[in-house]
Order: sequence, then C-alpha cells, then structure tokens
Amino acid sequence: MPRQLTLDLTTPPAFSRADFLPSAANETALSALDAPRDWPQGRMLLIGPEGSGKSHMVAFWAAENGARKVSAAVLNPESTDRLVAEGGALVVEDADHSGYAAGAEQALFHLWNLCGARDCLLLMTARSAPRDWGLVLPDLRSRMDAVAQVRLGPPDEALLAAVLVKLFADRQLAVSAGLIDWLVLRMDRDMGLARRLVSGMDRMALARKGPVTRKIAADLLDKLTVADA
Repeated sequence: MPRQLTLDLTTPPAFSRADFLPSAANETALSALDAPRDWPQGRMLLIGPEGSGKSHMVAFWAAENGARKVSAAVLNPESTDRLVAEGGALVVEDADHSGYAAGAEQALFHLWNLCGARDCLLLMTARSAPRDWGLVLPDLRSRMDAVAQVRLGPPDEALLAAVLVKLFADRQLAVSAGLIDWLVLRMDRDMGLARRLVSGMDRMALARKGPVTRKIAADLLDKLTVADA
C-alpha cells in the first residue's frame, strides 16, 4: 500500500545481535561486553556519543544476560532494591544524566553497592567520562572515576554506510547505493547526524509524496550542517 502523509509506517529499530554492525569502531567494546565475568567487580561503563550504537549493544546484551534496563534519569533511592537481583544483571542507561540530581546520584550509589553485595553485573552507558557528569556525591564520584571503561570509536566510511542502509531499512525506505555513497562522502562521521538525516529525509519525502532523492538529501544535509555549526 502506498505511504500516505497521515500515516507513520516506520518499524521499530531492529536491536538484536544479528542486526548489529561489527566494525573496528566497536570491536573493543563488543569484546568487553561479551566477557562480563572479566569486568573488575562486575561493573563496566560503556562510553560513546549519540547514535554510536550504545543502545543497540545494551539491548542485545540485556537480552542475552537477562538484565533489567533503567534510565538514570528516572532513578530514585526508593526504587533501587527491586532493580537488583541476586546473581542477575542490570543496565543503567545515560548514567551521565545522574549528575546534579541528588536523588539520581544517591540511587546510582545504592545500585553500585547492591550490585556488589548481590553479585549482580552492572553495565552503565554514558556520552562522556564521569569527570564531566557534574557529580557532587563524593563516594559516587570516586567509584565512577575508578570504574572500568570501554569506548566506542568514531565510525569509518564502511560502518557509516552500513548504518545508513540500516536506518533506511528500519523505516522501510528503499534508496540507491549511489545515494548512500553520496552521503558518506559529504557528511561528518557522526551517527547522530545519520539518524537525523534519515528521519528528516523520510519526513520530506512523505510530505512531497515521492521517493527519497539526492535533492532532498542535499537540502537537508545543508540545513543540518548549518544548524550544527
């Protein structure tokens, strides 16, 4: 059925391991996540910029390890006990959002201690190192500064191209290989930008009731480049 302006026929992003795109940019992080029993004290911090693949990696890691997932932004001290299972696993996403929030900081500190006491694996994600989170709780700050860390590197051209193909496929959009190559040569190697580009091109093509074209790509890339400057 043709896509209509009033319909959103996009499908949820595919977050299984089979849909993950291994590359030199993420091989170190992937190896670390695949060996959780080697993590010092059972804790690991995964650091990477927006769109770098953190959410995808923790999604299949959580599925494979039976882990609960929670966003740091909604943490509070009263909820921590039920999040940590004996011998289980827990993912705290966007741990950098706990900075400057007394309740979230205290909750993250409780989770740290509970995971140790209950032999529960703790995987955290963030866009930056703990020193940049604005943590004010001394006990939490010292622990986060010392936690084992692994980083996602910047994507190479091959990975960026593969991510663009996946993002278009997630939205059920068929585009030519030529358009993918054209974008890779002209855009920054920024996964967040790739997501904004594909989302914007989808909306523009839908509004114009036509396919995604190089003209749409060029217009949007110019706008986003100016906006990000």
